[in-house]
Amino acid sequence: MKINKIKEMSSPELEKELSELKSELFKLRFSLATHGLENPMRIKEVKKDIARINTVLTERKIAESNN
Repeated sequence: MKINKIKEMSSPELEKELSELKSELFKLRFSLATHGLENPMRIKEVKKDIARINTVLTERKIAESNN
């Protein structure tokens, strides 16, 4: 997911997307441990998306506290 798309989303949408990505990451890790994955790089992509969303949410919280 691109950072521009993430910044366009509202905070509630980001919270929802974050929970979906965390769920997907859990499923990917479970699948990797049990029978392997077709695309193991997907774990890395999901982790980066989670970090991007957390960064944007933190930036917004800091901006709100400064105003």
